[in-house]
Amino acid sequence: MKADIHPNYRPVVFQDVTSDFAFLTRSTLASKDTVKWEDGQEYPLIKIEVSSHSHPFYTGKQKMMDTSGRVDRFRKRYAK
Repeated sequence: MKADIHPNYRPVVFQDVTSDFAFLTRSTLASKDTVKWEDGQEYPLIKIEVSSHSHPFYTGKQKMMDTSGRVDRFRKRYAK
């Protein structure tokens, strides 16, 4: 591999700002913010809006909306 062409791959903490959930992983993203993790070390902090902890699909709070009877019209049209 060529030297100095690859991004710096290091441990980073991602924090979900809506649910205050955080996890440590590795990434190439850079940040000026830092946070002290459970192991006592400081890591760069990346704030995200949605994670698996707050997304409706993963939390089981997803709602299916049938606007103006679309499902009923579909079933009626193709019910032969």
